[in-house]
Amino acid sequence: MKVTFGQDPAQFFRPQPRTVTEAANANFKPVVGSDKPIAAAGACDPSPHYSGRAYVKDGDYSLTLLYDLNGFIAGIQAGIPLPDVAKQCYPCHKLRPPFVLDGIDNSRVIITAYFTDPKDICTVGRVQTEFDLEGTGDNLWLQTGMYPSNVTLIPKQQSQIGTPWVEGKCFPTMGKHYWYNTTKDMSCDEFYPVFLLYNGGQLNAFGWAFAGYFNSVNYEHPTAPVFPIFFNQIPDCLFTLPGISTMHIYLTDNPFINKC
Repeated sequence: MKVTFGQDPAQFFRPQPRTVTEAANANFKPVVGSDKPIAAAGACDPSPHYSGRAYVKDGDYSLTLLYDLNGFIAGIQAGIPLPDVAKQCYPCHKLRPPFVLDGIDNSRVIITAYFTDPKDICTVGRVQTEFDLEGTGDNLWLQTGMYPSNVTLIPKQQSQIGTPWVEGKCFPTMGKHYWYNTTKDMSCDEFYPVFLLYNGGQLNAFGWAFAGYFNSVNYEHPTAPVFPIFFNQIPDCLFTLPGISTMHIYLTDNPFINKC
């Protein structure tokens, strides 16, 4: 599991901790509630708006890792502070799903994806043998509503993708892009903040794409000249934004073999 595309492999494609122990060793800290003993009430679910024990590094919620009750990686989340949301985030300023409030102190808007079935994360979790076999996870679920029961399972096979996902361009070290219901004349208030990436016909990466400029080492900031690399038909509204913040999330060991 690696995040963030970039030209310098020494700085980008950064591997992420896949157990709570690794997270602690990498200086990730638990979000409120996640540091309670596993047996304690609410230890795994600090918020009703997502499932898992949440950890962040240096207080940067752009990369929030979610672990199950046994301490294995279970999902990933991005959080955007409300002051940034009010200034320039489309469409999260209208709290349209998949954006929801964090549900702890409601100081940020979040978007969440899971690598294992959300209903199991804080009930049974995974055991070591399952983690050894499955690695980061066995599927990709996007949370599409207020609660972790509101999820959509993403097709693992490119051949199973259908509307409203729209085929985009292939880019090496990323993959074949798919965007959700994009059109040339759409409003950026309707721009869906998730893209999918397929390589060899298999889903092995995805990412966030936020219509707004947010500062974090975890974000990439593509500009207008590179839009044709990712879209077959570019939404006109993207050219009017103050910026775009994206994050590639790789569910593979070597993004450099991603050639679609």
